[in-house]
Amino acid sequence: MDITSFLFYLFGSVLLLASLRVITAPDSVQSALFLILAFFNAAAVWMLLQAEFLAILLVLVYVGAVMVLFLFVVMMLDLDVSVLRRDFRQFMPIAFGVGALMIFELTLILWRSFGHTEVAANPQVGPIQSNAHAVGQLIYTQYIFAFEVAGLVLLVAIIAAIALTLRHGKDRKRIEVSEQLAAQPQNRVRLVKGMRADHYSSR
Repeated sequence: MDITSFLFYLFGSVLLLASLRVITAPDSVQSALFLILAFFNAAAVWMLLQAEFLAILLVLVYVGAVMVLFLFVVMMLDLDVSVLRRDFRQFMPIAFGVGALMIFELTLILWRSFGHTEVAANPQVGPIQSNAHAVGQLIYTQYIFAFEVAGLVLLVAIIAAIALTLRHGKDRKRIEVSEQLAAQPQNRVRLVKGMRADHYSSR
């Protein structure tokens, strides 16, 4: 067994164990941490399969953004774990049925896609490119219009989210950057003379 196969089985085993702990951990924070571990091992498996673009995307998007936000929300909410896990055994048969169906469908897809694939000898094959280089070349050449439309849609979504959350009113405090920059030290503190010490002790 070479080092690549050993690393593949190692990362795959840790990935399976972490995925199992995601659904069996007694705490939501522990489940989120095991899910982060599963994402890291999945990224490592993709790196071994020379899909470095997907590996980097998984780490940056899911681990760096989505899971951090999810972990923050879970830690901020006061969840009653006993209520959430009360009906766990009741839904186990449905969960196993859905999982078995998904595995069966994935097996059919993989068997149809790779089971009857024949490699044709082509002497005119160009130099081997990396996964990230090939994806970038397709995005910025063949799919450049769709990529720009997707960026425009995301920009509109960001502007709409800011516009929906922006509220003006007397009961809402706003930060005026110009006033903060124009503030002077002598205007920040006001010294009041003639105040007696017993005035503060009575409060």
